[in-house]
Amino acid sequence: MNKYKYIFTILCLGFLFHSCDTDGLELENPSELSPETYFENEVQVKSAVNAVYANLQTIGTYSRNYYFIMDNMAHENEGNPQLEANKRLFLNFSFDASSELVNQFWDSSFRGINKANFVITNEEKIAEIPTSLMAQSLKDKYIGEAKFLRALYYFNLVTLYGGVPLITVVPDDQEGFPRNSVEEVYAQIVSDLTDAAQTLRPKATEEKGRATRGAAYALLGKVQLYRGNYAEALTAFNNIYGEYQLTADYFDNFKEETEHNSETIFGVEFDDDMGNNAFWNNTVSGEGPNEASLRGQSYGFVDWFNCYPSDVLLDEYEPNDPRYKASFYEVGDTYAGGTITEISLGRRAVWRKYQNYYKDANEDLQSGINFGIIRFADVLLMMAEAANETVDQNTAIDYINEVRDRVNMPLLAYGLSKTQVFDAIVHERMVELAGEQVRFADLKRWGLAAQELSQYGFQTGTHELLPIPEAEINSNSAINPEDQNPGY
Repeated sequence: MNKYKYIFTILCLGFLFHSCDTDGLELENPSELSPETYFENEVQVKSAVNAVYANLQTIGTYSRNYYFIMDNMAHENEGNPQLEANKRLFLNFSFDASSELVNQFWDSSFRGINKANFVITNEEKIAEIPTSLMAQSLKDKYIGEAKFLRALYYFNLVTLYGGVPLITVVPDDQEGFPRNSVEEVYAQIVSDLTDAAQTLRPKATEEKGRATRGAAYALLGKVQLYRGNYAEALTAFNNIYGEYQLTADYFDNFKEETEHNSETIFGVEFDDDMGNNAFWNNTVSGEGPNEASLRGQSYGFVDWFNCYPSDVLLDEYEPNDPRYKASFYEVGDTYAGGTITEISLGRRAVWRKYQNYYKDANEDLQSGINFGIIRFADVLLMMAEAANETVDQNTAIDYINEVRDRVNMPLLAYGLSKTQVFDAIVHERMVELAGEQVRFADLKRWGLAAQELSQYGFQTGTHELLPIPEAEINSNSAINPEDQNPGY
């Protein structure tokens, strides 16, 4: 698969770049590393940017913790007895500031931001590289990738924790940063994505897996939608509408062989052939081989089987919606291991989405299926939501029907009210994007979280956000216990 991912495994770049020899260079703490001796050619610039991607692959983020946090809080999942206690906390909203998942997601994300800052703050040094060694368009592209990734890390942080420290420099080891406001963080995200969209390449000419112009506009539109800026969201989305196409087969979005398809906008790259032997001793730093995910093994019904889809989720599907069979297995279905005659613990259905059972009888510890962050169907439904607020209901219905038509579901008729269209969007996002870590954020921004989740322990005014990690409060001189999110 993508050769650039291999550089992640040889850079050995941690939060402040642990040392590792590559091309005769020692990459140290970037606050100590001299740009005069580092950013001298394209290989060095690309290596530094590749290191920013690496923190998307850690246990702390997308290779393990993130899907448990989001799927469990949304109650798209329910837990089996073997679900680990530190993940069960998110089913009943009993986590607190000492939670290792809360801490690891924060820590790994800020390490990714630090790596991005190392690139961005050396933009002038990169600009000095002779064009004979590196074209200006490449310099701009790599700066754009670093800005896109910094925006993604900050978007994840601000939606989960609220206002967080806004760091755009490589800090001194002992320097502390206070929490910034949510508005300040979002302003930086919008600025980074706006800049990135001007310099990133289109998908057609970019290496698979790297951030593209389309990814920047898609994330920018999502950010604006989350902020309730519907017109701005549509403007961003319209920059890429027509550049992507829904796949003919819905399930192609969740298989390894078809993961870079016409619908893919951006995702985390995994490749089990490249290994993850640094996995268990590298929860947050991004060092070493971390090229595989535990998503398959964790949810696999003949493997660890930590979780299974909730009845609330299963009941949302309309009769004969093919996305149900594409997302879940039931007794009587076939997989690579044969016909399912029973499901342990008497579960009604189990996950098929993002599982390797279409080709393997059992999950390996490592899964090479990419982790989708945003795809075109998601964009279409967000466009429908924005159009419902700012244009008209029939335009919104057209976007919804593009998604329904792909799976041959009956199309919505024109003439629905704004409320009816909104209800259709809520339904469609739940069934189209099941298990893709968007529902909890959707419920929060729609004001529906208490209605849907209070029976599980969700408390309004507290559980919209995760707590600021205890370790951060203890180690950051600029954040005090009084700065903690309400209720923790």
